[in-house]
Amino acid sequence: MNVVLIEPEIPPNTGNVARLCAATRTHLHLVEPFGFKLDDRQLKRAGMDYWKQVEWTRWPNWADFRRHVSPAARFWFVESNGPRHYAEVNYGECDYLIFGRETAGVPKALLAQHREAWVRVPMFNSKARSLNLSNCVALVLYEALRQQGFKGAIA
Repeated sequence: MNVVLIEPEIPPNTGNVARLCAATRTHLHLVEPFGFKLDDRQLKRAGMDYWKQVEWTRWPNWADFRRHVSPAARFWFVESNGPRHYAEVNYGECDYLIFGRETAGVPKALLAQHREAWVRVPMFNSKARSLNLSNCVALVLYEALRQQGFKGAIA
């Protein structure tokens, strides 16, 4: 699996996602610009010593990332108001789960270009704007891994 964070802004969220990716052997793709420096203390603290175990790639922008990914790759854009929820799709082991900035989400132009791959995490309180980014990544990633039978899990 692959997790993509487009322009992440909050160091602890990115650190938590890195830790999740280390634990699940998921490739993490970080697309610039970032709202922090990669040597940020909070980023390191949230990721703890897991950064050494994370397979990750830093991309200067979305266009560069997209150029290096196979045209056959399947993308899933996780953003509110998607036409279907994240558990209604069938994930493949090489799919890319894509998440946007904490304050702005996935860029609207990408959602418009990939409406068929736009999924949401259901909300139950109309006054709650969103869930935490790292929680959303965990929900969707573990559903994708569940669908694949948790292949390679040690426990």
